[in-house]
Amino acid sequence: MTKAIIILLIATFFPSFVLQTDFLTEQKKFARVRTAIKEKQYVIEKNLKNNELTIDNFNLLFVAYKDNDLLEVYAKKKQDTKYKKINSYEICARSGQLGPKRKQGDEQVPEGFYHIDRFNPSSSFYLSLGINYPNLGDKRKTKAHNLGGDIFIHGSCVTIGCLPMTDNFIKEIYLLAVYAKNNGQSKIPVYIFPFKMTDSNLKTYKAKFKSNIELISFWDNLKVGYDKFIKDQKEISVKFADNGDYTY
Repeated sequence: MTKAIIILLIATFFPSFVLQTDFLTEQKKFARVRTAIKEKQYVIEKNLKNNELTIDNFNLLFVAYKDNDLLEVYAKKKQDTKYKKINSYEICARSGQLGPKRKQGDEQVPEGFYHIDRFNPSSSFYLSLGINYPNLGDKRKTKAHNLGGDIFIHGSCVTIGCLPMTDNFIKEIYLLAVYAKNNGQSKIPVYIFPFKMTDSNLKTYKAKFKSNIELISFWDNLKVGYDKFIKDQKEISVKFADNGDYTY
């Protein structure tokens, strides 16, 4: 049987396999991805192995805490349901203030439940992972005509509403996301919280922002999802109420 026939049979009966393989192949066409593989493949494989995971069998989830300048990386075997933290990175810079993003030009980093919706291997900020802001909740929570967009986890150390991780660390983060997608994960969750939303922390921040009733209500709603993730360590399934609140 010729190689062409074998490929045709695989494409016919296992189309998802072909799509996954093609994604990694396409990414490797870009010099920065090849550099990331050369410099960081061993690093991420070692980390995965230390967490009883392999590069061809894991799913990924990101959790960011704005006021802690922290991005946590969670992973699990594809067949499992519970994630565990495998790494954390310092977010290099921050713009705006605590609170969600509600319009173009406010320089805010979004807060809420999102996912990676695009990969940019030729980013102006080295490598970047796009976040699907604005989500439906964001759209229902504002009357602004232009909500903005183009929110990324990216390299470099400058930002207007994004999560900059430095060129060095974005190589690891981007490469993890590439392999997760290549493993068949269509949506990589990204949860962005204003801070670690423990009961005591929330009480402290509520006192600090007590005059902003709308913000406190938003954080109360966000905390329900935070508590659920911290307790279960599972991907959160969210929907949106008519007023833009998350429902879990």
